[in-house]
Amino acid sequence: MPKQGQSVESCIVSEFKKKVGDTVKVGDVLFGYETDKATFEEESQVEGTVLAIFWADGDEIPVLQNVMVIGEPGESFEEFAPSKEEGGTPSEASGQPDKAEEPAGKAAERLVPFEAVENNGAPVSPRARRLAAQKGVNTDQVAGSGPGGRIIERDVLAAAAAQGSLTGLAKARMAAGGVVSPGSGSGLAGAVKGSDLKVWKPSHSEDLPGEGTDYEVVKLSNMRKLIAKSMYNSLQNSAQLTHMLGADARKVQALRKKAKKAMEEGRLDVNITINDFVCYAVIRALQAFPNVNSHCLGDAMRLFKCVNLGLAVDTERGLMVPAVAHADEMDIVTLSRNLKKVADDSKKGSINPDLLSPEAASFTVSNLGGFGVEWFTPIINLPQSGILGVGTIVPRPKMVDGEYKFVPYMALSFTYDHRAIDGGEATRFLKKVAEEIENLDIDL
Repeated sequence: MPKQGQSVESCIVSEFKKKVGDTVKVGDVLFGYETDKATFEEESQVEGTVLAIFWADGDEIPVLQNVMVIGEPGESFEEFAPSKEEGGTPSEASGQPDKAEEPAGKAAERLVPFEAVENNGAPVSPRARRLAAQKGVNTDQVAGSGPGGRIIERDVLAAAAAQGSLTGLAKARMAAGGVVSPGSGSGLAGAVKGSDLKVWKPSHSEDLPGEGTDYEVVKLSNMRKLIAKSMYNSLQNSAQLTHMLGADARKVQALRKKAKKAMEEGRLDVNITINDFVCYAVIRALQAFPNVNSHCLGDAMRLFKCVNLGLAVDTERGLMVPAVAHADEMDIVTLSRNLKKVADDSKKGSINPDLLSPEAASFTVSNLGGFGVEWFTPIINLPQSGILGVGTIVPRPKMVDGEYKFVPYMALSFTYDHRAIDGGEATRFLKKVAEEIENLDIDL
């Protein structure tokens, strides 16, 4: 199983495209697999016959683990079969050797299962909340031992210990809620994998209503749960405020026309959009305001010496925010290419998961102008200190040559973490972005 990024510990097989006995050629798709946010296809690097498949559709497989064997008919493949010590227990699949019985006493060594409780939204201390995010603990299922039932650090530590060692996917699902850990799982060294988690149903909850004549009940996808959790945590764990300002868009529109003409004439091989020009202007503004180009760590700040620009991308699977590293070192053409690449890869599901980590970007731009949205309040992708929302361009009155005329204005909405940035600095930064947009001078 390929390792897609340093943060990915396991992947889920969505579908095997080949079965035991099939002949394959170089480039044939063997199986599809996915992380929590991206999907991939594994192509064969050799010609031969599929001798064994050790897993089944829907299995969660540790990275770097053997999935299947290709060779010549009659060749031995048993030595490639994954053992429990190497990667957990594969599902029964065609061509797989018989699985060994669980050693005596193995079940007795398992940790006591974590018993989730209903705390009815008990308050959580900031330190406990941060620790819970790191450990994959859902505080809605933790009993608080602090004053008034407040959940404190030791409560989260106890819950994390009871959950056992979690893979990255299991940790994300635990944090999203709705499941509990058995304490020990089928992964490496007893690690709990996503497939080991059990559905948690509070005693007071009722069964979900079935389909009716006027509606149907659809469960949230894992990615939707992760997005929801991230957005909720962002608002709960930061002091967010939004400033709004309009920027004269005449210069940007003129540059866009020049870029379009240059592309039609073959002088440019990339379609530079208005959003590309805006991102270029934002990067220049961030270089003048290092406190904005930062991560807020609670009692410390991570100030970046480069601009790793995040771009909010709407995909069929949900919102993704891939990062373009060292965007400040790129000219407008290179920046445009890189922004288009991360957006396309996100939509296709082939984006490197490491680029989707909130830690990967130092600042994010979210553009809803193409949908006709003027003003909105974007939510910060923590631990980043800010995010810029870009709205549509509308005509507004402005004094030009001694008289009022209607000129195109672009709506800018800057949401910042007031813990890291004061209102005055936020205002000056937003004004700087507007000035950069209004005075862009790029030789195409």
